[in-house]
Amino acid sequence: MRRLIYGQGIVLLLLPAVSLSTQVSAEALAQLKAVGREGAGNETAARAWKEVVQQGPAALPPILQAMNDADAVAANWLRTAGDAIVERALTVGRPLPSEALKQFIRQTQNSGAARRLAYEWLCRVDPKTPDRLLPDMLQDSSPELRRDAVAAVLKQARSQLDKGNKDAARAAYRRALTGACDKDQVDLIVKQLDKLGVHIDVAAHFGFVRQWLLIAPFDNHNDVGFNIAYPPEKSVDPKAVYKGKDGKEARWIAVATDDPYGVVNLNKELGKQKGVVAYAYAAIESPKERPIQIRAGSMNGIKIFLNRQELYHRDEYHHGMEVDQHIAHATLKAGRNELLIKVCQNEQSEEWAQEWKFQVRLCDAVGAAVPFTQVNVP
Repeated sequence: MRRLIYGQGIVLLLLPAVSLSTQVSAEALAQLKAVGREGAGNETAARAWKEVVQQGPAALPPILQAMNDADAVAANWLRTAGDAIVERALTVGRPLPSEALKQFIRQTQNSGAARRLAYEWLCRVDPKTPDRLLPDMLQDSSPELRRDAVAAVLKQARSQLDKGNKDAARAAYRRALTGACDKDQVDLIVKQLDKLGVHIDVAAHFGFVRQWLLIAPFDNHNDVGFNIAYPPEKSVDPKAVYKGKDGKEARWIAVATDDPYGVVNLNKELGKQKGVVAYAYAAIESPKERPIQIRAGSMNGIKIFLNRQELYHRDEYHHGMEVDQHIAHATLKAGRNELLIKVCQNEQSEEWAQEWKFQVRLCDAVGAAVPFTQVNVP
């Protein structure tokens, strides 16, 4: 409500206090979002942080909204401001805006990290929050909330198993698997289902590519090969034979891996070699156009191509291999797509530097496999 006050020839327009608070909050949040790396803007951000925290629980929804498009540094400032508000509110017994937090969580277009933070705040004031929210989150777009939902179903499955109710446990583990994207959770589920007489195709669940054409050896002496575009990067002819390293013939061979995590051991398939480049090719059919992530694991230098376009590279060797350690963002066309992986082996002689292998899977942003079929290449 606006009021006009007349006095000594001056007219004052009094705005509602909430509008002023919102204006200050927006300015302070903008200053927090503007903080840069390596300390740029820290002094301004520190003052803005105190201002936001002083506004109390009402600032929590704007903080979450600000996190939607904040970078990692700014998001950390925003998160700590929200945590400080929650701590103070709990200490003095002030309520949080629970309904607004629930609405933010339910709006899946919001940042997954921000939605998870709102969920954590709600859990602190209402222990029943997981029971109310998690049952609908097995297919959630937030990896963090999805993981929590899977964990809740796993707890139910374990309880049924402890009671000796194998049918109910089996059903619960199957339900948990429909949402599980993290290796540790999938491993646990697969192990328990195996004990209950259910075999799971782990590679299919994760979307690993299992059939490849391989070709080698191209020269990587002194690491020169990583940046050389050998013939497979220009076009793939399965019948072609090329002059490889030291004059050796390089020709395509077909391999299929039965490893549950899609690992292709190049030492086994191509013979142990050092200072060389290998290529792996697969033809993929997609039922529709869709954004995907191509996630790879390799302890060797690697490049990822889709439909002749380079999407990702990492010139690094023997720092370990993990599922999903390399992630390329891409779009699958409807119909046929060509996937090419370049895997470089260097010349290190240490025992721990001898492995030469890779794995690749196709999934969405959460890590759930996308539908595709592999095309046999003559």
